[in-house]
Amino acid sequence: MKLANILNLGIKELRGLARDPALLLLIVYAFTLNIYTAATAAPESLNKAAISIVDEDRSPLSARIVDAFYPPHFLTPKLIDPSVMDQRMNAGLDTFVLDIPPNFQRDLLAGKAPSIQLNVDATRMTQAFSGGRYIQEIVSGEIDAFVDRGERLAPAPVQLSLRARFNPELSQAWFGAINEVISTVTMLSIILTGAALIREREHGTIEHLLVMPVTPTEIMLGKVWSMGLVVLLATMYSLFVVVQGALDVPLQGSMVLFLLGAALQLVAATCMGIFLATVAGSMPQFGLLLMLVLLPLQILSGGMTPRESMPDVIQWIMSAAPNTHFVIMAQAVLFRNAGLDVVWPQILALAAIAAVFFVLSLRRFRAFLR
Repeated sequence: MKLANILNLGIKELRGLARDPALLLLIVYAFTLNIYTAATAAPESLNKAAISIVDEDRSPLSARIVDAFYPPHFLTPKLIDPSVMDQRMNAGLDTFVLDIPPNFQRDLLAGKAPSIQLNVDATRMTQAFSGGRYIQEIVSGEIDAFVDRGERLAPAPVQLSLRARFNPELSQAWFGAINEVISTVTMLSIILTGAALIREREHGTIEHLLVMPVTPTEIMLGKVWSMGLVVLLATMYSLFVVVQGALDVPLQGSMVLFLLGAALQLVAATCMGIFLATVAGSMPQFGLLLMLVLLPLQILSGGMTPRESMPDVIQWIMSAAPNTHFVIMAQAVLFRNAGLDVVWPQILALAAIAAVFFVLSLRRFRAFLR
């Protein structure tokens, strides 16, 4: 095995990638706009929900309830007449309309149980699901404070003190951006290596390689290092420019340690891409196989939901997947500033899995070239 051959074969792969505008566009999109939209487009918490209020009571209590709604959870509420309430809901101008009935404060102080009507546009499912709970808590809190009139209640025997660590503002952008980068690393490394091999087979250049004085190991290593380098450079750009720059998400841990784990993940993922490309007969078949592999890797690796909430058999099966250990390592380093003394089990697991995947893919690749 000659290092010069591996270097030249990798440069050949980079030149082939540079002549493929579709893959170049995919790389740029995946590590820029895709990261940004994943962090900002669909927040899990309520954000800038449109709300209007019909204040038919015009009392100090109703004014207090109106003043309790403010950004960032809600837009500044609009005071509207009851006659336009249905019209605004039908036009989609309001997600929530709170109707405070006449004599609400008087009936409440008289010991009655008046009701407030909340109209919700349920077609906006994310906001409708969480917004009703937000509004109920806000209205209940304002009513309780008004009825108590500043009187001190007896303190509870136990008080819960909440401290949000690593993400003190509970911002979805912090979690979504970094996890999308982690997912994109695996996706692009599999796609690029698999597409490079299938492109060579479709263009007939794989036969040219077979008559040259190069070995299958050199051919495979050339693809691994070249495509892995592209994804690694794109990952660094995404973290520093998109995540840390555009989204203002702080990166807590050592970037050198993260890039070490990412490099091991790239070896395993690129080998997986080569293996899938030798199984697939064409690019459409490769795309179908990619769906069968990527979906379990992304969903069951712990990037979307904690592994502890999954069945034990799923956790045991996914422990053999490189994604599982990469997600644990990357989140620990980038979220919690973990060092090598914490993530060394994941580093060793990634190295072992990458070695196994390389051996299996090389055997399959040799059989494919025969």
